[in-house]
Amino acid sequence: MKQMAHHLVEISRDFFEHTHNVLLTRDPVDMLPSLINQLKIPTLRDTGYKMQAQLLDEFHAIGQKFPVLDSRELLKNPRHVLTKLCDALNIPFDPAMLTWQAGPRPEDGIWAKHWYHNVHKSTGFQPYRPKTEPFPDRLRPLLEKCQPYYDQLYAHAIKAE
Repeated sequence: MKQMAHHLVEISRDFFEHTHNVLLTRDPVDMLPSLINQLKIPTLRDTGYKMQAQLLDEFHAIGQKFPVLDSRELLKNPRHVLTKLCDALNIPFDPAMLTWQAGPRPEDGIWAKHWYHNVHKSTGFQPYRPKTEPFPDRLRPLLEKCQPYYDQLYAHAIKAE
């Protein structure tokens, strides 16, 4: 199942022991300017970074080895990162994972129309491109809150090498 970390509140997480878990994250320097297109005044909770770091600790506590998938690393070398991800999950890599048909899918869910505009136009991974516009000053305080959590996650990320 795909779930946003900040939605995992007030539920038992006992099922984690019976699942394979992957944390998908993105550098807040890249993510926060995009987030304000959907949420004009985002909070730390909205970003999910703190909850992802808590999940990281919970997975470690139950002895679960899990991959962290960082979007920049994935875009730098999709084949390598997905191969490593598949190895970590003990599933076979398939080159068909690198391309797809454009358009929505039933499993996208109700949020697709709000979040997946670019995904629905795409047919494969695009190379990572750092943002060229200056980072918004109004987001700097939030960036300072997010960065330590992201750094903790990134330390466990599958690297593009």
